[in-house]
Amino acid sequence: MNKILKRLSPGYAIGHILTITFCLTCFLPFILLVSASFTEEFTLIREGYRFWPSIISLEAYKYLGMQLSQIVRAYGITVFITVVGTAASLVITSLLAWALSRRDLPHRSFFNFLLFFTMLFNGGLVPTYIFYTRYLGIKNTIWALIIPGLLMSAFNVFIMRSYFQNNIPHEVIEACKIDGASEIQIFNKMVIPLAPSILAAVGLLVGIAYWNDWFNGMTYVTEARLYSIQNLLTRIIQNAQYINTMGAQSGVAMDTSQIPSTSVRMAIAVIGVLPILVIYPFFQRFFVKGIAIGAVKG
Repeated sequence: MNKILKRLSPGYAIGHILTITFCLTCFLPFILLVSASFTEEFTLIREGYRFWPSIISLEAYKYLGMQLSQIVRAYGITVFITVVGTAASLVITSLLAWALSRRDLPHRSFFNFLLFFTMLFNGGLVPTYIFYTRYLGIKNTIWALIIPGLLMSAFNVFIMRSYFQNNIPHEVIEACKIDGASEIQIFNKMVIPLAPSILAAVGLLVGIAYWNDWFNGMTYVTEARLYSIQNLLTRIIQNAQYINTMGAQSGVAMDTSQIPSTSVRMAIAVIGVLPILVIYPFFQRFFVKGIAIGAVKG
């Protein structure tokens, strides 16, 4: 009875209305994006964006279909770097976070400061570029899309460190040591099984960062065979805009109506974000739980 009365209260209704409104403000722009990608180019320019296109057209997707083989290859590269990069990042992040969460780590405060320092300052683009290209030699390799800037984040380390401090009792670790367990055994058989939510949360953050990354490809990759989906789609947009611009400026008659640059941008955004929308619901409960617990100060 109390639950029924609570649901009928004005505060409960206002909370639901605000939540629904907030969800719509997040979801409606995506609907507008999909609608624009199926809108005829001149209609989109003339009438603007609508939630339902007045003239439906598949020209944007047909234009992308002309480069289907490149898109499929770029998707394969993006999936590879996302899976490998996320797995490697979770291993490095969890090991470092576990070490920093241990009270018996020598010079623990110093290492925490070094990690925090990287959140405030960095060496700059030019020294970073020279280091990765000249000394690591990863330019125009698949590692250029995995290592620079994404392999480890200090923010993720601190979140995972706080989770370990708050959810893995020190007494349990001492008991494992008394039983003769090594540090690797403690980490593999005790820590990892107790941390699926924070691993899923951090993994989702890292995976999205890898999927959406375009900067590393733009900086360290010049060969088309190594383009990720974000880099390839960016170049498709640039090519469409360039052809339209040249057609407008030159005196040569060019049929630029077959290059729907505006709707192509919308279609490219749909293609880029769709896999994340499909995967996210499966990780949502772990993401919310992991962030909520890991963000508590330890």
